[in-house]
Amino acid sequence: MNLQHWRLLVAVADASNISRGAEATGMTQSAASQAIALLELSLGFPVFVRERRHIGVTALGEQVIEHARTMLAQLIAIRELADESRGLQGGRIRLASFPSVTSTLLPGLLRSFKRLHPGMEVVVLEGTDEEVEEWLAADTVELGVVMNPAPGRADVILGQDAWVAVMPASYPQSGANGITLQELADQRFVLATGGCVVNGKSLIEQAGFQLSDVQVKVRDWISACLLVREGMGVALVPESALPAERRGLSVVPVTPAIHREFGLVCSPSGKASDATQVLLKGVRKGPCQEAAT
Repeated sequence: MNLQHWRLLVAVADASNISRGAEATGMTQSAASQAIALLELSLGFPVFVRERRHIGVTALGEQVIEHARTMLAQLIAIRELADESRGLQGGRIRLASFPSVTSTLLPGLLRSFKRLHPGMEVVVLEGTDEEVEEWLAADTVELGVVMNPAPGRADVILGQDAWVAVMPASYPQSGANGITLQELADQRFVLATGGCVVNGKSLIEQAGFQLSDVQVKVRDWISACLLVREGMGVALVPESALPAERRGLSVVPVTPAIHREFGLVCSPSGKASDATQVLLKGVRKGPCQEAAT
């Protein structure tokens, strides 16, 4: 049993629902269900009563959850005391990002940081990738998520994903072997930008081709996929931005493969900020460090 399990118990009890409790603690529903089953097996009695529309708590479970709340509250107090001793209490970090990373990579990262440092605040500013660069240059933020940072520029690499082609499931040229940018350039196209300069149009132009038939231009990746499903054309989308529901869509790899990389870059004020450096240190360690505590 670890802290994640105790947080999960409290979250499920508060929500009366395993799915919502899992989401609140950054777990999948299947992982949460398995964790609860193992914890109940370890305790030797059920904590929850599975009913048709909601999750109830047993009499013994109420006592366990109350102890868990107390334990987690005391842990928060200890961490606040530790931060205060280092002059970090009340620290504030401005972090700039663009939409696709704000909705995918950042939530789990910020949730883990808030648990470790409950007295510190991270304010997320969302803009285009160009705006993130401008805010970093103007030193109006401490940290920025930069796409495809130059080697050595990023303080931490958050991750990467591949660009994929999204087509209607019935599209005659869709196949598992992949599609080239040249082939995509000749199709009816749904252009999604994701609020970034690096998008389907710029990638195809960098490869020496031109889009011949742009049907519609949108900002949101999910909107582009919905339009593809309706037969408006094909789209080039980052893999991490694909919708969970892909019925009616065919996702095809681009060949040769193209990736985009995300890095956290410090501004001058970020380099001088103890709070910012603590956040970066936590990101380098990874989320598994706290879960094992």
